[in-house]
This record gives sequence, structure tokens and C-alpha cells, in this order.
Amino acid sequence: MTNSYQYQRHLAEDRFGLQIAARLSDATDNLPYDISERLRAARHQALGKRKVALVRTVSNLAASGGNGTMTLGHPGWWNRVAAAVPLLALVLGLIAINVIQNENRANELAEIDAALLTDDLPPAAYTDPAFTQFVKSSSGQYQ
Repeated sequence: MTNSYQYQRHLAEDRFGLQIAARLSDATDNLPYDISERLRAARHQALGKRKVALVRTVSNLAASGGNGTMTLGHPGWWNRVAAAVPLLALVLGLIAINVIQNENRANELAEIDAALLTDDLPPAAYTDPAFTQFVKSSSGQYQ
């Protein structure tokens, strides 16, 4: 399916290029002769360079046996270490995030415990359904 999308994209690009070329060609009829000749020469020069560049890339690919791979030097242990560094940084970052979140959660729970233990009410009062009902009904009176 990817090939059909790529093919359609290439067709659309070609159509767009042809439309631009047609617009530019329409405007050349009104140009003076010397300007149109310079544009024609520049166009031929650009097309000549494009063909040479295209031939070079294809010949380089054919000389490499048809494999279009890119290597960064000889695959040694330095390359393996360099490839493992981002993975190591990711693992260390995730471990650090986990430790920090656990510490923050423990601090929040400690604050809640300290507030419950230092409050005037005993902790059992918070679990009493009547106390919950009392808090709900009296909360509107003090506002």
C-alpha cells in the first residue's frame, strides 16, 4: 500500500511541476528576445547538471553492489557503545523519575498522616458515617 501512496504522490508532484512549467512558459511569450535566450540557456544548463548528478548517484549505488546502506566507519565496539548511550540515558531517566515520584508520594502521605495525628479529632472520627454527614450538613453554615 505504501508504494501506491508514493506513486500517487509522485504523480501529483509531476502534475504540479507541469502546471508551473506551463505558467512560466506562457509568460515567456511577452519577454524580450535577449532575456528569453538567457533563460533558455540557464534552463539547459540546469537540466544538464541535474542529469549528471542523477547518473552519479545511480552509478555509486550500482558500484556498491546495489545496497543503499550508510555506514559510519567500521562497525566496532565504539559504535556499539555509542548506540547504547541513548538507551542507557533513557533507562537512567526513567529510574530517576520513578524514584522522585515515589519520594513525592511518600511525602504527601506523611503530610496527611501528620495532619490526622496532630488534629483535635481522633482518627476514628473520620471513618464515622455520622461525622461525615455532620461535616456535609454544617459546611454550608460557615460560608
